[in-house]
Amino acid sequence: MTFGPIPRHLLPDTASVVNKRLQIGGLDVIELAESFGTPLFVYDEEHLRRRCREAVAAFGDGVAYATKAFLSQAMARLAWEEGMSLDVATGGELHVALEAGVPASRLILHGNNKSVIELEAALTAGVGRVVVDSFDELDRIEQVVAAGFTAPKVLVRVNPGVEAHTHEYLQTGVADSKFGFGVASGDAAAAMARARTSPAMNLVGVHAHIGSQVFTVDSFRKAIGALAPFIAEHDLDEISVGGGLGVAYVTGETAPTITEWADTIKSACRSHGIEAKIMAEPGRAIVASAAVTLYTVGTVKDIDSIRTYLAVDGGMSDNPRPVLYDSGYEAFLPRAVNAERSRIVRVVGKHCEAGDVIVSEAAVPGDIAVGDILCTPVTGAYGHSMGSNYNMVLRPPVVFVDKGRARLVVRRETYDDLTRRDV
Repeated sequence: MTFGPIPRHLLPDTASVVNKRLQIGGLDVIELAESFGTPLFVYDEEHLRRRCREAVAAFGDGVAYATKAFLSQAMARLAWEEGMSLDVATGGELHVALEAGVPASRLILHGNNKSVIELEAALTAGVGRVVVDSFDELDRIEQVVAAGFTAPKVLVRVNPGVEAHTHEYLQTGVADSKFGFGVASGDAAAAMARARTSPAMNLVGVHAHIGSQVFTVDSFRKAIGALAPFIAEHDLDEISVGGGLGVAYVTGETAPTITEWADTIKSACRSHGIEAKIMAEPGRAIVASAAVTLYTVGTVKDIDSIRTYLAVDGGMSDNPRPVLYDSGYEAFLPRAVNAERSRIVRVVGKHCEAGDVIVSEAAVPGDIAVGDILCTPVTGAYGHSMGSNYNMVLRPPVVFVDKGRARLVVRRETYDDLTRRDV
């Protein structure tokens, strides 16, 4: 079976083909690989800025970039420059955002198990919102404020009991979840009452994130419907629907735009008489398709009558999503973007794991060879941010490209970095 060229909607906004080769941001990606080495994350800066602007236009002030999708100081500054707040889920993400110069008032602190140290750091900085996730956290906030810290504005995270159409591990709004308070169980109402009467916090709203990589906007409409009576009962000023909007990763997939997602949510709120300020936290939808990963092919191993293994110089250490969620990806050669892809291979990494698979069944040109640069698109979310040093590999650098200029925003690790924390 022969497959056509890589679908253009899977590539970053400024992607173009010049002399058969892929350019992003006006730069030849093979030349980028030669300059910065591989593996390499290449982000289209204009693509990032367009999605941030779309989110702000769709949801208004208060829409936050979910930094867990991809975070560096450059990314934090970019999102803030384009008018977004930032959602941070750990003390580490909080630290990076603050180091990038993002005002603490533009930060929303998440996390299902925030420590006293993290809460103290957040309240010392003056974060704009804290999303409360458990009764134990309510205790900890009261403990921290009693020690002399300023009472924060809080949203209570609730589970509306809506099953989003996505991978089981990505569902977060169901009753059986480590996140938030269940509406059906009565825990959500109890948490609201506790937060409203506690002098240690100022209750401003409710948060309900139903899951990640959700393609059906109707799931969000159902969540609003399920929450409507609860919101009306508690007379809240703010409602955050979190994030979760899916993106297309492979041929044949399409996904709603951020604008379509926002329109659905706002329409659902209007139909249920919800007048609270609507907030959201897109992450994947901002960064996923903005980036590609470049690898160098090191081994082509044909096993007669079984399959061909194509081994590259990265793997599960720079993209664990296929291992975690059976996530699908495409692959192609940036030296021949429009070439037919007639050869089926399994793209694997260099790690000591049989499951170290990047693309299980990848269609590539028949003349692929050792030394070729291989490109996997739509790797801007949950690749770099979930990366590891398994087998003591060096984590890849990140380059932003824009208008013919390449900007190194995260350098490649060195072998000395691997031993720097040893004592």
